[in-house]
Amino acid sequence: MCTVVTLSRPGHAWPLILAANRDELLSRPWQGPAAHWPDRPGVTAGRDATGGGTWMGINRAGLVAAVLNRPGSLGPAPGKRSRGELPLLALDHDDASSAARAITALDAADYRTFNMVIADRTGVIFLLGLGDGRPEAITLAPGVHMVTASDADDLASPRIARHLPRFAAATPPDPARGDWGSWESLLADRSGPPGTELNVPPHGGFGTVCSSLLALPASGAPIWLFAAGAPDEVPFQAVV
Repeated sequence: MCTVVTLSRPGHAWPLILAANRDELLSRPWQGPAAHWPDRPGVTAGRDATGGGTWMGINRAGLVAAVLNRPGSLGPAPGKRSRGELPLLALDHDDASSAARAITALDAADYRTFNMVIADRTGVIFLLGLGDGRPEAITLAPGVHMVTASDADDLASPRIARHLPRFAAATPPDPARGDWGSWESLLADRSGPPGTELNVPPHGGFGTVCSSLLALPASGAPIWLFAAGAPDEVPFQAVV
């Protein structure tokens, strides 16, 4: 169960702040964010070495896309396409609205169930694929939102119920000053009852394997800081 947190502030000097922890099988190989796809110039993303896709990436237009599993859908399944191709398909577009239209035109039955977050400087769109029909797109209001394996901001999720209010109450990061302290600390948090931890301790060969902090300015280059391991153990380093 991965986690993506967004702060959307259209018109602000930093209209999008995004934080994400990737939870995965510890044995599943991957590569950190880079330009892994020569046929997609301008795309920077992590690469899953098993499926060949990505869990999160950004393109040179300032579009960000991430995919998450829904409950009971960990790993590949016979006859299903890799969900890791979905962010790459989104990143073929220059804005969140166009990317969302492309994803909602797909047949959700081709994939195991998924959640997606697509965001740019204008806002955040949550998409869910429930295994049949077309994926659904929901535009999220400005402010702080959290997505895990359930619906966006679903307080029936113990993780969201515990951590969404904490992110909403925290002082927002100030990327211009390099100040990510509040959100960085939350991403690293291993405390709480099982199932509520944001930074999942290794258990049964599963846990948090990497972490991201990303910001889009109103103009200019984005900032993406990446921890190539659990964020309480590995420092964040600049990707872009």
